Amino acid sequence: MKKRIVIKLSGRVFGADNVKVLKDYAEFLVKISKICQPIVVAGGGHIARHYISHARSSGADESTLDELGIEISRLNAKLLIYALKNRAYSHPPTTLQEVRHAVDDGLIVVTGGLHPGQSTNGTAALIAEKVHAEQFLNATDVDGVYDRDPNKFKKAKKFKRIELKNLKKMLIHEDSLAGGYDLMDILALKIIERSKIKTRIIKADPKIIEKAIKGDNVGTEIILSSK
Repeated sequence: MKKRIVIKLSGRVFGADNVKVLKDYAEFLVKISKICQPIVVAGGGHIARHYISHARSSGADESTLDELGIEISRLNAKLLIYALKNRAYSHPPTTLQEVRHAVDDGLIVVTGGLHPGQSTNGTAALIAEKVHAEQFLNATDVDGVYDRDPNKFKKAKKFKRIELKNLKKMLIHEDSLAGGYDLMDILALKIIERSKIKTRIIKADPKIIEKAIKGDNVGTEIILSSK
């Protein structure tokens, strides 16, 4: 059986105006599927945030906004499924159990969010746990974890490795409003910790993701404790 790799893919990938971006990802996933089975979790991105913002201004509650974000992430997943054609499971699974069955088919599986109250990062960690994935790659808009916001501070330092407990401290003040998750969240970290899932935060770029799958030291590795 091929090793299973869960890839959380930034919603920004799906919001790109250039349709070639998704085609490039599809080609990459087909290529990499020769050495592993990719399970991709699509983020909602700015399209989800757009809908959530409008619905919030109309008075929708947070769980409803979560459901809205999940629907958008599933639409994003469908775009990638269409690009993958017959190499992908036919539709985005909507439960953990369905993900499990889909993975057993041996195809590339692409899903969106699953449950209100969970970010797609949390969902990806749960899926990695459920399918006994060898690795969870969180492919984001940044190339790893920094000691402060690299967009605001030029001297921000990137960590090659970071202890999970230290990352948890950094994230403890993050809000849990719908559409507000980005780098990682507490739920995802709890799942990574309890099931000792090998996890890396990397830039959403096919070349970088391929390097991570092949074992290169890219992005930031999350380690459970110092050795």
